[in-house]
Amino acid sequence: MSSSKQNYGANPLAKRETDHYKNEYIESFVSKWDELIDWDARANSEGDFFLRTLKERNAHKVLDVATGTGFHSIRLIEQGFEVTSADGSPSMLARAFANGRKRDHILRTVQADWRWLNRDIHGKYDAVICLGNSFTHLFEERDRRKSLAEFYAALRHDGVLIIDQRNYDMILDEGFRSKHIYYYAGENVRAEPEHVDDGLARFVYEFPDGAKFNLNMFPLRKEYMRKLLYEVGFQKVTTYGDFQETHHQDQPDFYIHVAEKYYGTEYEGEARP
Repeated sequence: MSSSKQNYGANPLAKRETDHYKNEYIESFVSKWDELIDWDARANSEGDFFLRTLKERNAHKVLDVATGTGFHSIRLIEQGFEVTSADGSPSMLARAFANGRKRDHILRTVQADWRWLNRDIHGKYDAVICLGNSFTHLFEERDRRKSLAEFYAALRHDGVLIIDQRNYDMILDEGFRSKHIYYYAGENVRAEPEHVDDGLARFVYEFPDGAKFNLNMFPLRKEYMRKLLYEVGFQKVTTYGDFQETHHQDQPDFYIHVAEKYYGTEYEGEARP
């Protein structure tokens, strides 16, 4: 695998398999990822949403399965959470570990494929977080179901999964438009789709120095994602749009699903779809 150039072959739009993400996060792209995110801007935009959501559910031990360069792992550690940081990309994990060291933290990092997560992750967690639109790297439904089942199995009996995604419904039905203030908040960085169909959203990321990279992702629809979460066993799924209840936000950039695993006899939750 080259560390300087992505390789999509002769037909980039045909690259629709889950494992290709390993070839997308090359070192030269990973090295620019923090420029794309802008940690301070992202922290300001999301506020205390994730911290509050976890604390409300008495979560302390958290598994971050899409660590990336470490933004959420480090933020949670600094708020007193016990965090294990997992990712499928060794380049991302190395960058996350280095970012932790800069802030005087030693991250517990694990390279893991979500489809076999519990082979590499041991013990049970109060919460699993899968953020940064990462779940859309899974192109096959069997991979999505298997990964969600692995997240479910990694949780304690009353645990919670927090998982986010772009608003692909809007992109598929109306075309792309973005407020560009919540997730990819870096200055003068372009992040938008250059091709979209029902099975592929191919995004381009362009940086001020002219560097250009792509990611091929599966365009998950919101209700399909909620349905999968219920079908793998989660008892309650609450969906937020850009950190607000969905009915307050017509066309958010991102959806955040808070899926709860609960077996209490007095449970009262949303009706399943």
